[in-house]
Amino acid sequence: MRPNNHIVLFLAIVMGGIAAFLARNWIEGHSRAFAAGDSAGTVVVAAQPLGFGAEVNAENVTEIPWVAKSLPKGAFVVKEDLFKDGRRVVLSPLVQGEPILRSKITGPGQRALLSSLLDEGKRAVTLRVDDVRGVAGFILPGDFVDVVLIAEDGPPRRENYSEILLQHLKVLAVDQLASERQEQPTVAKAVTIEVTPEQAQKLLLATNIGKLSLILRRPEEANGNSGRRVTERDLGRIDARTAVEAIRPPPPPTPPPVVVTAAPPTNTAKVAIVRNNKREEYTVRRFDN
Repeated sequence: MRPNNHIVLFLAIVMGGIAAFLARNWIEGHSRAFAAGDSAGTVVVAAQPLGFGAEVNAENVTEIPWVAKSLPKGAFVVKEDLFKDGRRVVLSPLVQGEPILRSKITGPGQRALLSSLLDEGKRAVTLRVDDVRGVAGFILPGDFVDVVLIAEDGPPRRENYSEILLQHLKVLAVDQLASERQEQPTVAKAVTIEVTPEQAQKLLLATNIGKLSLILRRPEEANGNSGRRVTERDLGRIDARTAVEAIRPPPPPTPPPVVVTAAPPTNTAKVAIVRNNKREEYTVRRFDN
């Protein structure tokens, strides 16, 4: 073995020993801190699964030790802080052992209203769907969707089209359910989504123009290109009216207008004489004065 290889092996052994020593000290230090109760205190968590609309009470929450130096934002240290101002209701479903955060429950004395789920400046609007336009019931509260408008162009084209009207809209409720943890998909008749006031106006106007369908998308996916309008021509479809217009021969040229000239003046005139109910006409010569 070359001398250089011995040096490299020796350095590797030394560095490995140092790393093991530091890791041991780190583990022992944290173990001693936990044993000595070196923590931020306690935190209030759910003692059992809590769904949307469930009342938070002393029986379904508990306090557990919290080792970290800081608490999650909006967490409660003790139960008294949670109940001191009045009754609270769950807005976002909680699993057992999950910290109770202010963003997931109502304010003191409030009810579990759908309006409590809205972000500041947002509105809720409901769209009527069916088993197809609602993605076969696989759209659930908390999902994000795109809204597609399917309508028909006005005259003279009279052509059906589809285009993405709005993107990345959060679903607040499906029918009358606002829970994000539904176990089975259900065929919905109405989907309530969170939008801005301007988006709400667009959706309500679009319901009078054509049909609206929903496209399920990944929550973390950023808004991409909304794409162009897709028409029947993109599907390779030409209707009968378009085909007839394509093969119809051009109309014949318009004939020139007929000019009617007045008859030249004459020096005769016709005179009608009726005798015994019998009409007789005579041509006589006209004399100018």
